[in-house]
Amino acid sequence: MSHFAIKPLEDEPDLCNALGALLIETVASGGSVSFMHPLPLDDAKAFWQDSLGAAARGERVVLGAFDGDSLIGTVTLLLKLPPNQPHRAEIAKMMTRVSHRNRGVATALLRAAEQLAIAHGRTLLVLDTAVDDGAAPLYEKQGFQLSGIIPDYALKPHGGLTGTMIYWKRIGAAAAA
Repeated sequence: MSHFAIKPLEDEPDLCNALGALLIETVASGGSVSFMHPLPLDDAKAFWQDSLGAAARGERVVLGAFDGDSLIGTVTLLLKLPPNQPHRAEIAKMMTRVSHRNRGVATALLRAAEQLAIAHGRTLLVLDTAVDDGAAPLYEKQGFQLSGIIPDYALKPHGGLTGTMIYWKRIGAAAAA
């Protein structure tokens, strides 16, 4: 297993390039993260600039996993939700470099995001993942419960429809109750 560090990310040019490259790699390898293949680098960087801007405003936390100086994974914890949902957060954009998959990177990112959600007073986490080639086994291993599957929810990066699986998990004080 590789040793890696996880930390919150800020809007820095080199970091946007690394995040953009990770997003492009994820989409090219079939990852269903809201984008279609081929994904232009400018579009990927613009997404991350917007996302990191939202993080700077406290609307989300973007975590990065690093192997030395190399970004090898990321996950986003969405915190800005409607006024009737102050108790919940959402996990989004979970990605690990193809070269670093199955080494515990995604698990560590998910656990760090969960701890941040608890620190922000959240008691419920939700997420979704594609039926085809999604990360359902990872989420289930981490205690997420499947609510259901919505068929034909989105296009896969290389075309064709896939369903999405909706998951939830009680955390913090709610998990202990």
